[in-house]
Amino acid sequence: MNSKYIFRSMIAVAILGMASCKPELSDITPVKGSADFSRYIAIGNSLTSGYADNGLYLEGQKNSFPGMIATQMKTVGGGEFYTPYFKDSEADGSGYKILTGFTATGLPIIGDQNAHLAYRSTSPPLKLFTKYVGEINNFGVPGIKLAHVNIPQYGNLNNYFERLLPTDFPNNNNTTYLNFVTAKPFTFFSMWLGNNDILGYASTGGADPNDQPTPKAAFASLYASTADVMTKNNAKGVVATVPDILATPFFNTVTLASLLAAVHVTAPTVTALYIRTGANTTRAATAKDYFVLPLASANLIGTGAVPYGLAPSNPITSQWVLDQDEAAVVSDYVSAYNVTIKSVAASKGLALVDAFALLKEYGAGKVVNGVPVSGAYITGNLFSLDGIHLTPMGYAMIGNEFIRSINAKYGSSIPIVDVTRYRGVKFP
Repeated sequence: MNSKYIFRSMIAVAILGMASCKPELSDITPVKGSADFSRYIAIGNSLTSGYADNGLYLEGQKNSFPGMIATQMKTVGGGEFYTPYFKDSEADGSGYKILTGFTATGLPIIGDQNAHLAYRSTSPPLKLFTKYVGEINNFGVPGIKLAHVNIPQYGNLNNYFERLLPTDFPNNNNTTYLNFVTAKPFTFFSMWLGNNDILGYASTGGADPNDQPTPKAAFASLYASTADVMTKNNAKGVVATVPDILATPFFNTVTLASLLAAVHVTAPTVTALYIRTGANTTRAATAKDYFVLPLASANLIGTGAVPYGLAPSNPITSQWVLDQDEAAVVSDYVSAYNVTIKSVAASKGLALVDAFALLKEYGAGKVVNGVPVSGAYITGNLFSLDGIHLTPMGYAMIGNEFIRSINAKYGSSIPIVDVTRYRGVKFP
């Protein structure tokens, strides 16, 4: 007989024995503690919206961590929670990636799901989603930075935000994000902002001059002032740190070793790959450089009259690689941003989720409720097909950490989510 089964049986017998000789305990009633959850709102970026698999779509929205939290909050007096769902007829939303199979060598084949999109216009300069009409509690907007929350015409720059506004692009879209989310009274909030203030720089290999890190001093000032606005009516809340971006599958799936192994199939004598650095120099790549996930599907290495990446005269260009010095910039900014977030949380008396530590811990590999979790691409259960955003199971895990932090700070007893009810990467 399985030893685990024997152990569980022994525990069950012991519990029954104790129950037979002691008075029966009444059920524990969850309590709200010192917080009021009657109107909870969530502000943040794509991670708040339920974005996954390189897109925002209905299934992902239904598995957002704020939605999970709000459901659990109902046990302690939480009110209704409204997410701006796409219609069933437009369930593919922005379109997203799906796993369609594997090659003979075991490499994943990634396809596109876009049969039921939610666009009302695809004409430049901004593709426009079908407008959402209704109440909103989940204000997650993919792409938003902390640096964007006070821009008056941000609705003309971000179609996910434009979708939520009552006015059409580009007419009278003068409402700032921060004013929009605070237009109605709320009693509790979650705020997970700051990821995109460095992610754009990192994910484009530092090559996009229009997507540079938000300056540290500006970030600190904006974070403090945003927290001031969110707490001005004595609302309580929870904030989260910026994750360890460089620990995600987006930066750890395509490696120097894996690229060289693929090259060696047809060119076994190749010993180096060459990259163009952010300093505009060419050198041989090292294990300290990070190649971005989309390079795997670009099929560029070794192509051309002068094989791409195999000669200094035709190096792998900067958008495909975050070189060692650029990676140090990312780590430095993430660290500085997180110092600010922790400091503001302490000064405002807010609950804090250390998403940096949590996702790094889970990414390194652990077992949660009997389910193995790691940062491995596709097989790790934690990250979705884009290598940055989470699976429904991953969002359930981060949701539980929000709940634990809220309970610890405010003396509440919101029950956690059963993560085994949520899927990892969907296989064909």
